[in-house]
Amino acid sequence: MFEKLKALEEKYEELTKLLSDPKIIAQQDKFRSYAKSHAELSEIVETYRKYQKVLREIEEARELIKNEKDREIRELAEGELKSLELKREDLERQLKILMLPKDPNDEKNIFLEIRAGTGGDEASLFAADLFRMYTKYAESKNWKVEIMSQSPSEVGGFKEIIALIEGKGAYSRLKFESGVHRVQRVPVTEASGRIHTSTATVAVLPEADEIEVEIDPNDIRIDVFRSSGPGGQSVNTTDSAVRVTHIPTGIVISCQDEKSQHKNKAKALRILRARLLDKLQREQQDKISQSRKSQIGSGDRSERIRTYNFPQNRITDHRINFTTHNMDKILNGELDEIIDPLIAYYQAEQLKNIA
Repeated sequence: MFEKLKALEEKYEELTKLLSDPKIIAQQDKFRSYAKSHAELSEIVETYRKYQKVLREIEEARELIKNEKDREIRELAEGELKSLELKREDLERQLKILMLPKDPNDEKNIFLEIRAGTGGDEASLFAADLFRMYTKYAESKNWKVEIMSQSPSEVGGFKEIIALIEGKGAYSRLKFESGVHRVQRVPVTEASGRIHTSTATVAVLPEADEIEVEIDPNDIRIDVFRSSGPGGQSVNTTDSAVRVTHIPTGIVISCQDEKSQHKNKAKALRILRARLLDKLQREQQDKISQSRKSQIGSGDRSERIRTYNFPQNRITDHRINFTTHNMDKILNGELDEIIDPLIAYYQAEQLKNIA
C-alpha cells in the first residue's frame, strides 16, 4: 500500500507542476483533465503526508525516551508517544479507506424515483414524505432538485415522482437508499386509531451521459399526448406530453411537467439513459459471485431496507440493524445519521474482502 501511496504522491507533485505550466494552461481540455486528477488525489496525498509527519514524530519521541535522563521529560514523551500511536492507527485506517476502489458513479448526479407501494392513499402520502425528506437533504448539501415527472394522488401524495438531483457526490451519499421503505402509523382517515403498514419503493440511478449510453433512434418509439393532472383533468390543450418507449427493453418513460414537447422529450431521454445504464450495471453485478457483493444489500427494488415507526418515533435500517429515535429530524432532511453508518459498514466490508 505504501509503495502505491508514494507513487500517487509523486504523480500529485508532477500534476502540480504541470498545472502551473503556461503551455498546459493554454490547452484548456488538457488543463481541465489534469486539474480533475489533481483534485482527486489531493485528499489521499494530504492524509499520506500527515501520516509521514506522525511517523517522524513517533521516531523523535522514541529517541527522547531512550536517551533522556530527566524522568519527568521521559514521562511526558511517553504520554505523547501513546497519543501519536493512536493518530498513526487512525491515519492508517483513513488511508486504507481512501485506497479502496472508487465507484465510478460516486460523483454523478442522480435520478431519484419514488413510487407508492402497498397501502393505497397512505402509501402515496408516505411517498410524498420521502420525497420531502430527500429534497430537504439535498438542500442541506446545496444540491439542485428538478422534478422530471410526477403522478400526484387524489389525497395530495404521489403515486410516482421522478427527480433529478444535481450536486457533487449525490450518488455516493444516496446510493444505498434504493429498496422498499416501510411506514407504520395511524392514517389521518383512520377513525379507530389503528396502526397501518404501507410501503414505498425508492430507486437511485446515476445519471448517464450520451457517451456512456448511446440510444439508437431506431430503437425508440415516441408518442405525444395531452398532459393531465390528478383525476384526469386536462392541464393544457396541446399535445405536449411525451411517452418514450425503448423497444429492445420495453422501458417506458412518460414526461408531461413541461409545456414544451421538446423539453418533455429531452427529460424522458435523460431518464431513459439512466435506466439503461442501471440495467447494464445490474446485469454486470449479477455475473459477480455472491461473496464479492456488498453485504448491506444488493439494492434490489424488492428488498425491504428500512422501517419508519411513527408511534415510537423510530427508524430502523434492517441491513445493518441500525435504529434511531430521531425520526422527526431525519424526515426533515437530517439523513447523515443513517447514511454515515451505511457508508462505514460498506467500507468495512470492502476492507474485509480485500484482507
